[in-house]
Amino acid sequence: MNEPNIEGRSARRPLQNVRQAIERILPHQSARRRLADAADYWTDDTTAAWAANSHWRGGLDIEDWTRLGTEHLEMFRTFAKALGVAPNPKLMIEWGCGGGANAVAFAPHVGRLLVADVSAPSVAETIRQVAAVCSTPVGGIEVDIASPATAAAGLEDQCDLFLCVYVLELVPSQQDAMEIIEIAERLLVSGGVALIQVKYHTTSRWTRGRRRNYHRNLANMTTFGIDEFWTAATERGLTAKLVTLVPENALDRRYAYLALQKP
Repeated sequence: MNEPNIEGRSARRPLQNVRQAIERILPHQSARRRLADAADYWTDDTTAAWAANSHWRGGLDIEDWTRLGTEHLEMFRTFAKALGVAPNPKLMIEWGCGGGANAVAFAPHVGRLLVADVSAPSVAETIRQVAAVCSTPVGGIEVDIASPATAAAGLEDQCDLFLCVYVLELVPSQQDAMEIIEIAERLLVSGGVALIQVKYHTTSRWTRGRRRNYHRNLANMTTFGIDEFWTAATERGLTAKLVTLVPENALDRRYAYLALQKP
């Protein structure tokens, strides 16, 4: 969720803590309910803060929007150098493209780009933004939030880079997050890299993922312990190689970025 005013956010924390404490004692909503609420939110681009939460240009401040893609590109280059892989992927897919901030930064440096999202307007917006900056071929994929694997059919063992950032904290459960990791494993070529970001929790119970009220808690629905995610990804066929932490930035807190490689 977009929360650029860090001082203002600190002032709101007592109220947030009370709200979180109440939610902790309420029963969890079912996985089906949370999935339905997520589908309702991301496919309705008329709701308040949707453009900001989808990271559209104009929804985010232009400097934040530009910085977002640039920082992720530099992070990938650092990971690529450490892993000894090409910094210019032949085929890249971004899973959860939002408004195109990452795609615009990466597109001039890849041979071909695929952008996937549960929101058809976001896919179209990303393609438009990429076309405005370079001539890299770009294709769009609309993802069914209830059956995401179907969107990846026919792309198995083709991608050199699978990018998925600011997505996994938004999915309704850890199981949904792991389904995306399984999709990444299927799509990547041998030696291909997945750059994945998760929101990590700490020893504080307040940092744990939510299990209700998706519209209110969307940016904190799913969290992982860093070692927990590292192990779970490896168990699904992607070897965790590197991790870098961003404890806080202009958007939010507790970001972990991992480089996962397909053997």
